[in-house]
Amino acid sequence: MNIKDADLHRDLLHKNKEWSARMHQDNPELFTELAKHQHPFFLWIGCSDSRVPPNQITGTMPGDMFIHRNIANMVVHTDMNLLSVVDYGVNALGIDHIIICGHYGCGGVKAAMGKEFGGVAANWVRHVRDVARLHRSELDLIKDEQARFDRLVELNVIEQVYDLSRTVILRDAWQRGRPIKVHGWVYGLHDGLIKDLGVTCDRYVHDADTTLATGNSI
Repeated sequence: MNIKDADLHRDLLHKNKEWSARMHQDNPELFTELAKHQHPFFLWIGCSDSRVPPNQITGTMPGDMFIHRNIANMVVHTDMNLLSVVDYGVNALGIDHIIICGHYGCGGVKAAMGKEFGGVAANWVRHVRDVARLHRSELDLIKDEQARFDRLVELNVIEQVYDLSRTVILRDAWQRGRPIKVHGWVYGLHDGLIKDLGVTCDRYVHDADTTLATGNSI
């Protein structure tokens, strides 16, 4: 944006008007239909990183995705915000496809690879450090730092797929016969492409089942 910082927010309002006009021209009935109901096809759990906008990178329209984002796309079992989103998405909106999408170059994952630090964010990054600890033997074998970083990003997504499959929300939904699938993806900042990690989960995962953690669908 080639404008003064003081006018940044006004520029957003201007761009919103332009966007609205384009949408009305391309699809005159879109906003009328969106105002009537919400019926998304996907629940997206992604990173808060500004470079990973869900609708843009998937080519989806407003109304297609129910979205939750946090640092490093974490599924934390005490996070009532996340759990409320999942519960509403599954039980109220009837969503059957949940996507957990991380991204290479994730700052939260990178921070977890470094020294301990202070501040509130340290508590959140602690969860990523736990992922690194669980997979320490594999990560220690990767000598190239960038490759190790990329692999931790992938492992973090895999663990979040596993953790989401362990929630009471999904366990109960599967017991009722819902065909819900949880997909694990990673987005590449360097090329704009999404990688499917092949860890789609469509049933309750028991603690003794380590298939998912090794990177295979179950």
